[in-house]
Amino acid sequence: MSSDAEQTFGITLEQVADYEFKVRFDDTAIPDLATDETSPLGHDAGPNPSRLLAAAVANCLGASLLFALRKYRNAPGPLGAKAKATLARNEHGRWRITHIDVGLRLGDQAGVLEHLDRVLAQFEDFCIVTQSVRQGIAVDVTVSDAAGQPLPLPGGG
Repeated sequence: MSSDAEQTFGITLEQVADYEFKVRFDDTAIPDLATDETSPLGHDAGPNPSRLLAAAVANCLGASLLFALRKYRNAPGPLGAKAKATLARNEHGRWRITHIDVGLRLGDQAGVLEHLDRVLAQFEDFCIVTQSVRQGIAVDVTVSDAAGQPLPLPGGG
């Protein structure tokens, strides 16, 4: 497949109990992941979707920074990242993620890294997740019953 072709991937979720789900990463050998809502709604058996989104943004930025550093022949020490997500209620009283603050930490002193100015100018552009979240992602939703019959959603969902 050429690098400019559209790509897709899939996941499958299965409810384990209450709000706990098992996430399978289709067509890969990646181990299943448990997700759950936080107490008191869930039982904290795994990260909830909000935490996964913050982790995805931070991980992608860290990987993009590493990619950009290596592009200029750097062999950086281990990178670190911290993310802090802010949730607030919208005009309808629903919780929404309103901000994700990510702090990246280089494993080296800045002076030993080649072309650090260029790295810092471009690494965020390599981050698929962050740039997608910043732009907004179209999400289409369908709901089917146990027999596979699609159910109508208000507004054409």
